[in-house]
Amino acid sequence: MSAGVLADVVSAAETQPTLLAATLQDPTGYGRVIRSSDGNFARVVEQKDGLPHELEVTEVNTGVLAARGSELVAWLGQVKNDNAQGEFYLPDVLSFALQDGKKVSVVVTDKSNEISGVNDRAQLEALERAHQRQKADELMAAGVHVMDASRLDIRGSLVCGSDVVLDANVLIEGEVRLGNDVIIEANCVLKDCAIGDGTVVRAFTHIEGAAVAAHCQVGPYARLRPGADLGDGAKVGNFVEVKNSTFGAGAKANHLAYVGDANVGSGSNIGAGTITCNYDGANKHRTELGDNVFIGSNSTLVAPLTVENDGFVAAGSTVTSKVGESQLAVGRAKQRNIDGWKRPEKPKQ
Repeated sequence: MSAGVLADVVSAAETQPTLLAATLQDPTGYGRVIRSSDGNFARVVEQKDGLPHELEVTEVNTGVLAARGSELVAWLGQVKNDNAQGEFYLPDVLSFALQDGKKVSVVVTDKSNEISGVNDRAQLEALERAHQRQKADELMAAGVHVMDASRLDIRGSLVCGSDVVLDANVLIEGEVRLGNDVIIEANCVLKDCAIGDGTVVRAFTHIEGAAVAAHCQVGPYARLRPGADLGDGAKVGNFVEVKNSTFGAGAKANHLAYVGDANVGSGSNIGAGTITCNYDGANKHRTELGDNVFIGSNSTLVAPLTVENDGFVAAGSTVTSKVGESQLAVGRAKQRNIDGWKRPEKPKQ
């Protein structure tokens, strides 16, 4: 509920008991605010206790009231449960206030979404969508390009720079910061992360606990896990997973790779199908790749391992020992071609 509405209620309660009311198109389920012929508050009638003409009233009790503490304590002691539901109705204190010669003030809000009750899953979902729409409207008013406000979920805090684009089905969790000119494509999940200026996060990417610098490209279908830290201009492409690893400026892993517990130097390239073997069954070990290192496709880097600046690993290699500066590492089994080999056959039925 907005602070302004509550402030109005509290301010009015300085001089007289005050009820917060709202007018609803469908007041079903709410207590009705009944007024006297002169328009002043008379009482609150609950749904199950109301007469037909009383239930036609659309002004309802929101469940919020305020009064001076010393007076409220005395009135609460008089509340009884002799009603259709056998419940103690808090608004009854206002009737006792009238009996004591007090005038009851009514503050009416037009923000019906803020006071709506939740009795089932459908009502909960409706209020959640209204809440999310409000957040989307606030972002758009601040200059964020929200492609589809009905398909944006912010379940935490989002701070955006200028000219940010959020496509459909983006989910924000925890604390997320987006720099200027950031583009988040459709179906991305961002949780507890920071994205630098000019970075593009392609569709279906999941980023959690990561830091992404300026002008990077991430995804589509990439996953940055906690501890991932990408330098300026780094690229992490489709079906690449990065965990607890740093990428220097311009480093890239464009396809189908796993980089865990590694430092990747500036300008280095990790080929498709490459994995860092960082876990020996008991402990994690790091892989250190220097600047301008080239890792050929389908390579296995067994940590702890260092490949120094300008090192080159041939495609299909399993590398278990240090590769020096500007060295080429080839770790392949020798190929044999066997003549006369017969393809296996399925047994005949």
